[in-house]
Amino acid sequence: MHVQVVLFDGFDPLDVVAPYEVLYAGGTASGGAVTVELVSMEGPREVVSGTGGLTLRAAGPLDLERADMLLIPGASGRVGEPGEVPEQEVGAGAWKQDELIPVLLGRTLTTGLPALLKLAMQDPDITVATVCGGSLVLAMAGLLEGRHATTHHMGLDMLDATGAHAVRARIVDDGDLITGAGVTSGLDLGLYLLEREVGPRVAHAIEELFSHERRGTVWRAQGPTPTSF
Repeated sequence: MHVQVVLFDGFDPLDVVAPYEVLYAGGTASGGAVTVELVSMEGPREVVSGTGGLTLRAAGPLDLERADMLLIPGASGRVGEPGEVPEQEVGAGAWKQDELIPVLLGRTLTTGLPALLKLAMQDPDITVATVCGGSLVLAMAGLLEGRHATTHHMGLDMLDATGAHAVRARIVDDGDLITGAGVTSGLDLGLYLLEREVGPRVAHAIEELFSHERRGTVWRAQGPTPTSF
């Protein structure tokens, strides 16, 4: 399984590094059954995060012919006050530090990313995974209508508003779409992907290596609907 983690200007570093390290370690523990790389729409380049200018290097371009899985992170920036109107419209002006997170996420819509994500979600051989606000990138691109997904708790209403079925869970498995909630859920997402794609023994070994116990139940649309408590 080859995973491409997609970087964009203003990405959240922990959304990227947490699952990247888990998947990389899982690849080592499984004899190369998992490989992972950082990519961007523009190809190899230095990509500046939204956290203090921390920069990661994309090694290559997003390539649907090479990827078995795409992993989309969220953004790091200002949350803003309710009703706050950004000074810049999406796509206007140059990207800068400390912008509102919805603006940073929305700016991805002005790139070629939504078109490739649409193709990826139509391809039965590609799984799309997200951490935190990464699912909002898909939602704002109109790609989550009717799908079950989660995101940071502050963005669940936005998921619902785009026609997705927002689930308040740590990890949501909707088949070829797997979404994680808040920032640290990237660790749990990476471990679940290892369990799902490689097996529980490898996932457990990496869980022990990282001294991290996964939280919560992975939500799936299976089983009876619970009654009210």
